[in-house]
Amino acid sequence: MRQDIITLPEITQRSYSHKATAQVFNDPKSKKLLEYIQKIAPSEASVLIHGETGTGKELVARKIHEYSHRQNKPFIAVNCGAFSENLVESELFGHEKGAFTGALSSNAGWFEAANGGTLLLDEIGDLSRQVQVKLLRVLQEREVVRLGSRKSIPIDVRVLTATNVNLEQAIIAEQFREDLYYRLNVVTLDIKPLRERRGDILPLALHFIDKYHEQLGYSKASFSEEAKIKLNEYWWPGNIRELENMIHHALLISSNGVIHAENLPFTKCTQNPKPNDNNAEKKTRELHTDPKLKEVFENLFKKNHGHVYSKFEEELLKVAYQYCQQNQVKTAELLGLSRNVIRSRLIELGELIVNKRL
Repeated sequence: MRQDIITLPEITQRSYSHKATAQVFNDPKSKKLLEYIQKIAPSEASVLIHGETGTGKELVARKIHEYSHRQNKPFIAVNCGAFSENLVESELFGHEKGAFTGALSSNAGWFEAANGGTLLLDEIGDLSRQVQVKLLRVLQEREVVRLGSRKSIPIDVRVLTATNVNLEQAIIAEQFREDLYYRLNVVTLDIKPLRERRGDILPLALHFIDKYHEQLGYSKASFSEEAKIKLNEYWWPGNIRELENMIHHALLISSNGVIHAENLPFTKCTQNPKPNDNNAEKKTRELHTDPKLKEVFENLFKKNHGHVYSKFEEELLKVAYQYCQQNQVKTAELLGLSRNVIRSRLIELGELIVNKRL
């Protein structure tokens, strides 16, 4: 039942990562995704992978690489949100000795390191527009120029990208380049959250039991029927990574080789409405027909003719920021944008003061 599980290489630092470390294709939706991957992988098309945090986007990218003609070449995954604005160009494109303070030697960037293989740019929405311009040029010209150099270096890399934000919204907000989006979005893969592919939950849970049994010497365990029901009913806001952490915890406190429902530390927060929830649909219809909301929009149109969208965007961001108690990460999640986008717009609007060192 678990023959289609794929896992990340064992790296110690991943223990505290938000990344999913395993992916399975047991649910009918996942099987369809795997079939689609097998079709598009042999091509050289750029692929944009979209999904919530912890759904296994990097693992899907590795599966694409595995089924491609580049399978025996390097696969490198880079988190674009992990680098500071000053270092991201050097990390991606490389630099020459003396290119900037601290550049004591020449170094190849990730594009050169992945030459001949596949490069995954994770959290692509976190790149600044300045870096986006340079990335677009690299994709068009198929060559990189290291910082501090005028010499171009040819590259042969298949670029895959991943994001948990809506890039189309980022384009409207002028935080992501439209031409780069269409360059990256030849093929789109939408990774469903774990709550929408429940046939994967138990196989993944059993895999994590095996994993910690082998690595840490925990007793081999199984699930009670009540625990299985609870696993399938839970909505998994943290997706696969949350499931792994939960199984790890359950193994620590379970006894007699059985994991019971009370051994599973489910998050006590409001569950997302189900797609077929009649109350949710009713609320959605009421929102669209709310006379007060209609009046607000009409007043906005009258007072801000020609500047409606920019004014609406400003007020929406300010209200969302205050609603989230001035937490940038929560604001980004609420609006479906990246934290870097939220941060830069808040600075522009004077809602966030940045202390700059001289």
